[in-house]
Amino acid sequence: MNVKKHSGELVPFNPDALTHSLKRSGASESQVERVYTEIKTRLYDGISTRELYELAFDSLKNQRDSYAARYSLKKALKDLGPEGFYFEKWIGRLFAQDGYLAITSQTVQGHAVSHELDVVAYKDDKLLAVECKFRNDVDAKISVTTPMYFKSRFTDISGIQYSFFNKNVSFTDGWLVTNAYLTSDSKTFGEYYNINLLSWDYPKDNSIKVRVDHKGLYPITCLTNLGDQEKSILMKKQCILVLDLIDKPDFLRGLQIDNQRKKRILMEAQELINMPVEEIL
Repeated sequence: MNVKKHSGELVPFNPDALTHSLKRSGASESQVERVYTEIKTRLYDGISTRELYELAFDSLKNQRDSYAARYSLKKALKDLGPEGFYFEKWIGRLFAQDGYLAITSQTVQGHAVSHELDVVAYKDDKLLAVECKFRNDVDAKISVTTPMYFKSRFTDISGIQYSFFNKNVSFTDGWLVTNAYLTSDSKTFGEYYNINLLSWDYPKDNSIKVRVDHKGLYPITCLTNLGDQEKSILMKKQCILVLDLIDKPDFLRGLQIDNQRKKRILMEAQELINMPVEEIL
């Protein structure tokens, strides 16, 4: 049986990959088996990855909201679009959670031309220039031309002192971050020229999905009990992470929802963040 990707490409259905993704939701072995059995009865040759995702999502949500929320991470990153503005904000928060001072949307003058930097982060005398490549098609792959282009930009801003965070500092590292995938050539080029690469599944032990699960850095777009407009309102208020909502439940005051639904949203948020990592690996 084949599955149709967003691009229209047909690929063989991989039951092991589906089972693994279901386990990462936090569901127990018996719950995963129940969900998989339910999904399997509704599969057909040529089913789209979107329909397959929706089947799994709905079945997991019937088990527990937070399972579906965690399972939806890849889509939730896409929902930080369509332009990628909130994806940049979210990436800034990822660096901030690692102890960096981080700001977004900065313009600097290089040796030759000026450059717009998506994120600038600083810690322990290290100043990072971060370029975010957001893709609405999360199955897309970032080709080698992108890190090549980023290397030339980083070269142009290297060796210059800039004023950031009340310090005069030069850029020490470059980061290229995407919610999609990287081609093998992109990875090889980045490794050879010491460009830090971060994507949905790379590096294997410290990818976006691994970082988020380990540190609970889920974007607000993960929550299944919030509508799209409600998520948009929250992000405009700088409620970017689920953690932000837990720290400040008053963010929900601006939404036209009743107390019962507020309780369900906050319960889902708490479960999503508080579930032990060991249960989802």
